[in-house]
Amino acid sequence: MNIGQAARESGLSAKMIRYYESIGLLRPAHRSDSGYRLYREDDLHTLGFIKRSRDLGFSLEEVAKLLTLWQDRQRASADVKQLARAHIDDLNQRIAQLSGLRDTLQHLVAHCQGDDRPDCPILKELASGGCCH
Repeated sequence: MNIGQAARESGLSAKMIRYYESIGLLRPAHRSDSGYRLYREDDLHTLGFIKRSRDLGFSLEEVAKLLTLWQDRQRASADVKQLARAHIDDLNQRIAQLSGLRDTLQHLVAHCQGDDRPDCPILKELASGGCCH
């Protein structure tokens, strides 16, 4: 199948497929006599694996590691679990950071009168910069 068909089947854009190929996540596609990329069923499985991994928030580096583990039939599942646990730890850190940001903004919004006066705690907080008082 051509890149357009592979894009439709995988749910990825043709641009992303070319990018994944360029960085080595996907092996180079076979080419037709006229130079068009041709993808096989196993390429679609790899693209699906990449897409699902990215949807779960794994970085490209982590996806590369997961692909290597997926393709290694002699791998230990402990290696996969360790990578997934590290990703969970990272997600939990990001969630905590985002929760803190949300809480700060909620506090500022709650203390903003939202009327036609110029005094605004939201703008005061942004102007304070937090680094250079």
